[in-house]
Amino acid sequence: MVRSPEDSLKATLARVAPGTGLRDGLERILRGRTGALIVLGFDKTIDSLCSGGFEIDIDFAPTRLRELAKMDGAIVCDKDASKILRAAVQLVPDPSIETQESGTRHRTAERVAIQTGVPVISVSQSMQIIALYVDGLRHVLEGSEKVLARANQALATLERYRARLDQVTSSLSALEIEAMVTVRDVAVILQRQEMVRRISEEIAQYVLELGVDGRLLSLQLDELTVGRGPGNEMVIRDYSSAETSQEEIDAAVAGLHEIGPTELIDLARIASIVGLTDTSGSLETVIHPRGYRLLSSFKAVPRAVADRLVDHFDGLQNLMAATIEELMAVDGIGEQRARTVREGLSRIAEASLLDRFL
Repeated sequence: MVRSPEDSLKATLARVAPGTGLRDGLERILRGRTGALIVLGFDKTIDSLCSGGFEIDIDFAPTRLRELAKMDGAIVCDKDASKILRAAVQLVPDPSIETQESGTRHRTAERVAIQTGVPVISVSQSMQIIALYVDGLRHVLEGSEKVLARANQALATLERYRARLDQVTSSLSALEIEAMVTVRDVAVILQRQEMVRRISEEIAQYVLELGVDGRLLSLQLDELTVGRGPGNEMVIRDYSSAETSQEEIDAAVAGLHEIGPTELIDLARIASIVGLTDTSGSLETVIHPRGYRLLSSFKAVPRAVADRLVDHFDGLQNLMAATIEELMAVDGIGEQRARTVREGLSRIAEASLLDRFL
């Protein structure tokens, strides 16, 4: 499976995070005020770009990386940075590759990364920065203090987003029970879930970038994201027609992931992407859930069984009104599972209505 540039960057960030030998070596180079050009990988393409230098093939060590960086030329490591394969190498990438960099070292790093698909690290002697070049992306490594400051701001934002998501989720459950859900209500929960997803992904990248310094941040992120409930896929599935295919649902989820921040605050745009609006485009149109979202909260009900329940009762209202005997008529529903569904839906109804009116 081909990884996206963003996934490749995340994998590279994990390799150079604080606590790793490679990060230790890079910081030693930075403190010593010597530049460096380091290639993280070696294959035939890299070999064809190398001119001169020394083949050394030794175990990686931060001190060795620091000493080798004193020489002119690039250092070539294996992809895991467990071996230093070559040193003092001149890299000769294709000069026709476009680059926005001005310095020779940085221009070479970007071109090599684009031409080979291998991550390249450039340590600037004059600017005192460490830059990663991965699949056309450029990322400047910062100190843990700066990253932690931004991460803590993001955590505070996530906490607010999560609290609001819990509120609108509870409100939606109450409205579903009363059969009063509008397109606006569903668009709001899709919007909030997407906001929580985006800020969570941002914090997860900070955790990667911080390495051992991000352990507490990782625990805080887990605490704020655990039990978030069904994602946007389940909500879209709940309010789609029975004829909607899984491919169409996946396309709607991908559409939400791709829209910009400005479009994300436009509820009409969200409703349009997931196919909730009719020809009038009204957000006040009443729509009815099929029951997938609430059934997904029952661990004792596998997805295949939930599908049969939804198909059999054709709507959440009919499902909630069903007796234990009527539930047992569905394939895969024994008495115990029927009681679990019946009592679980009743508890959700009571809790949602109490939360709304008290």
